[in-house]
Amino acid sequence: MLKVELHSHTADDPHDSIPYSSTDLIDRAAALGYGALAITLHNKQLDITNLRAYAAERGVVLIPGIERTIEGKHVLLLNFPAAAENVRTFTDLERLKQRCRGLVVAPHPFFPSRSCLWTCLNRHRHLFDAVECNAMFTREADFNRPARRWARQAGKPMVGNGDVHRLCQLGTTYSLVEAVPDPDAICDAIVAGRVSVVARPLTWREAAGILGDLFGWGTNAGPRVQTKRASDSTSISLPQNV
Repeated sequence: MLKVELHSHTADDPHDSIPYSSTDLIDRAAALGYGALAITLHNKQLDITNLRAYAAERGVVLIPGIERTIEGKHVLLLNFPAAAENVRTFTDLERLKQRCRGLVVAPHPFFPSRSCLWTCLNRHRHLFDAVECNAMFTREADFNRPARRWARQAGKPMVGNGDVHRLCQLGTTYSLVEAVPDPDAICDAIVAGRVSVVARPLTWREAAGILGDLFGWGTNAGPRVQTKRASDSTSISLPQNV
């Protein structure tokens, strides 16, 4: 089984302030035993050509990806060509899927944010191959519950993702995929349901520390960082601005 992360951001992200490079993320993934990683910047598909060899030397396969905003909603497009950057509507997405091989994942679909899919997931269910179990949850507060119910009812597989904006987020929730270390094989295996989710709830202290770091709050659980405010993608765990 291959340990896989399909939702992560790096300093190359045009929207969020991320304090580590793509090579830093690859190094951390390798240290944690990951076999495959997708770097999914907001509305920009990172050119991973020069990173493939670096990752391969560390036993990590890179999967092309982007977290695209489609009609105001975040969608993970994985293993598509760079043309994925041009998808702006769900009609565009349908056309992309007709032309190209790739994996479409619904990230944090029922978290309390305007950028989350909510009713759009059901409306466009035929376009989605899998649903995300997001790492930002505790035992008491878990917005993944409706996603699990929806996936079960719709017959869609779930994938575990860190939605990584800080390196400490990598490794608490992830996917185990029954596939050889190849992007096409990994995506095909997920569509076929040969994937399981490993998810450890965060403690309240861990969650507060991560959110304090992301939003520059001063908390006892983590340092206050002077960065630009994270985008809506990282406010998914907060019932604010919805």
